[in-house]
Amino acid sequence: MAVIAEQPGAGAVAPLQHICLIRLSAIGDTCHAVPLIRTLQHAWPGVRITWIIGRVEAKLMSLLPEIEFLPLDKRRFVPELLRLRRMLAGRRFDAALAIHVSFRANLVCALVPARIKVGFDRARSRDGQWLVTNRRIAVRRREHVLDSFWGFAEALGIHERRLEWNVPLPVDAVAYAQRVIPDGQPTLLISPCSSHSLRNWRPEFYAQVAGHAQHRWGMRVVLCGGPSAIEREMGDRIIAEMPQTPIDQIGRDTLPQMLALLSAATVLLTPDSGPAHMATMVNTPVIGLYAPTNPARSGPYRSLRWCVNRFPDAARQFMGKEPEELPWWVKIEKPGVMDLIRPGEVIQRLDEFMQRDPTAGY
Repeated sequence: MAVIAEQPGAGAVAPLQHICLIRLSAIGDTCHAVPLIRTLQHAWPGVRITWIIGRVEAKLMSLLPEIEFLPLDKRRFVPELLRLRRMLAGRRFDAALAIHVSFRANLVCALVPARIKVGFDRARSRDGQWLVTNRRIAVRRREHVLDSFWGFAEALGIHERRLEWNVPLPVDAVAYAQRVIPDGQPTLLISPCSSHSLRNWRPEFYAQVAGHAQHRWGMRVVLCGGPSAIEREMGDRIIAEMPQTPIDQIGRDTLPQMLALLSAATVLLTPDSGPAHMATMVNTPVIGLYAPTNPARSGPYRSLRWCVNRFPDAARQFMGKEPEELPWWVKIEKPGVMDLIRPGEVIQRLDEFMQRDPTAGY
């Protein structure tokens, strides 16, 4: 746990009793939301929190036993919205925190009965969010997504920031992780795929880094990921390129089991993906591969020093601009953009990580 120094501003308001959090997706952004929850709970120990969340994301976040979850299946959004309306009938919240900006999330916010509805500042309040909220967070430019979420606590008068997750791991998930990583051998976990295919690196590049980890550092290499066809194909191609076969766990675990596996690993190698932020939740360092997206905005919060950042090069090559000239939210998801990241620099980053002083944190 870390406490970030208080920011100047108004004093704390009277404690609120019941807060509704609106964040439907994605896995990474729901991970970013947990320090906001811990900040609210620390400031107001008795506060009740109800979280309206996506059905898939709820499978992970339901590990927080003190939170009430109202999951929505985004694939059936209209009937789910009607169902939510019925669930909210007769309820009343002291505040709703609309930390998700999208048309669907704004429709959800409009249904939540709350006297205070906090949204982003007007510049970030896209898709008409400002129409369904009555209070805004402070205007800030070019801040990490996790930092922007703390702005919602500040809008309620809480200026201490709690950088902590404290997510309890189920016993069966821990047992699963211990079967895959049974001893103290250093372990490189590779989650090779993002939900956006243009953020994915080449399988032969992953294989080069994994082979180096095995040969130079004696690391156990474990592949992980979901059950999709693209992840299975990526895993097969990585395995085919490696002289020493890694442990293949792709598609073989649940989200809680994967979180436990991340907790047991030495370090994770991944592109901009949900597992990067799941690893951060359980204090596992991440070597992140960033070219289409900016790690300063959405990278693994505690591992930015270990990320390979080619977003500035992508801005110049694909957009013809300096990164500072682009809107903060821009993604450069172009064919070939991940080829800006070369295996040699990732190997160098891994070597730097393995040579670090482990007592100094990461």
